[in-house]
Amino acid sequence: MIGNFAIFRFKMADTTNVYASIRPIIRNVRFINAGSSTKLSMRSQLVVRTSGEHEFKAKKSGKSIEECEAHVVAGNALDAPVPPKPEAQNPAIPIFPLQSRPRRNRRSRVLRKAFQQSQLSPSNLVYPLFIHEGEEDDPIGSMPGCYRLGWRHGLLEEVSKARDVGVNSILLFPKVSDALKTPAGHEAYNENGLVPRAIRLLKDKYPDLVIYTDVALDPYSSDGHDGICREDGVIMNDETVYQLCKQAVVLVRAGADVIGPSAMMDGRVGAIREALDDEGFQHVSIMSYTSKYASALYGPFQEALDTKLSFGDKKTYQMNPANYRETMAEAIANEAEGADMLLVKPALPYLDVIHRLRDNSSLPIAAYQVSGEYSMIKAAGFFRMIDQEKVMMESLMCLRRAGADVILTYFALQAGRCLCAEKR
Repeated sequence: MIGNFAIFRFKMADTTNVYASIRPIIRNVRFINAGSSTKLSMRSQLVVRTSGEHEFKAKKSGKSIEECEAHVVAGNALDAPVPPKPEAQNPAIPIFPLQSRPRRNRRSRVLRKAFQQSQLSPSNLVYPLFIHEGEEDDPIGSMPGCYRLGWRHGLLEEVSKARDVGVNSILLFPKVSDALKTPAGHEAYNENGLVPRAIRLLKDKYPDLVIYTDVALDPYSSDGHDGICREDGVIMNDETVYQLCKQAVVLVRAGADVIGPSAMMDGRVGAIREALDDEGFQHVSIMSYTSKYASALYGPFQEALDTKLSFGDKKTYQMNPANYRETMAEAIANEAEGADMLLVKPALPYLDVIHRLRDNSSLPIAAYQVSGEYSMIKAAGFFRMIDQEKVMMESLMCLRRAGADVILTYFALQAGRCLCAEKR
């Protein structure tokens, strides 16, 4: 059995070997996305290949390890490997007079691993989790494999799975009942709200768990925006920051380790830093959403939290995807205000921004592989357009190569399992 293929070998009367493989094709499977579904068909396909004189056969000396060692000690050199002969169908040409052949460093897996310049481990990953008030875990249609977890049981079970593979950092997002949503997002700083309760529960069960929390009003706002909306549609900056400070303090009192102000309001980092310090929380870190772009890749996330804009868009506070110099202005301001790390969101389409921040800041850099990035890889893998696992791992390694120290990804659990399997 190789991957998804079952391979059989038969010996024919003329000594020719016949190989047959049975390969599964999808049938009667539905992929759900935002209320619509696609039905596929499945059948088994038989693939036959014959191999005669071209079959490779490994040659063995016939000696045991002890006999080989004795042979060498006696001064009898073993036969050197015979260079492969050029096949008849290949062109006969003189060897190029190259002093440098970079492929020499790629010729074996051991060498490639030894010279690898970027590394990825479970400790680099932060696992974003959606929670709700219910007891059951509700699947999110546009994010296959992701759920709105029941905060009492499902959340604890998912965190336990992540910790088993070395992922010990999570980020919480709440799905809040519409009845609790208001224009000013008052539920955001309710000390007995969903997120503070979940934090206290997690810290009681796993004291060393690192909990990141989002600080923004959109899950709690009846308008669906990250800030307070004026009657004429303007998102009010300073009034929103005042609310964000109260939200941050409540989350830290519950036990949050890292505050992530994602609302992109001017001055939010400095105001939150001052509010936390005034409460005696100088040890709590701030992960500033330095470059949060007004991206179309947030769609599945909005479904997960059931947040809908009552009007307009978020372009007056989130960044223009066409800009990169603006990132440096935001980074300079955030550092001066007391940020402890800088985040880029989305991630893969903004590798240049991650790299620019890495080259110009000494702070840790975080990258958020958002819901749209996750769902695209999942969908393409489901339809067998790509190898989902390989593309997942490649995308995460690319973020590390660009300069991300921390990666927020919905693949954290799956990637952690892959990394643990590699070590074994």
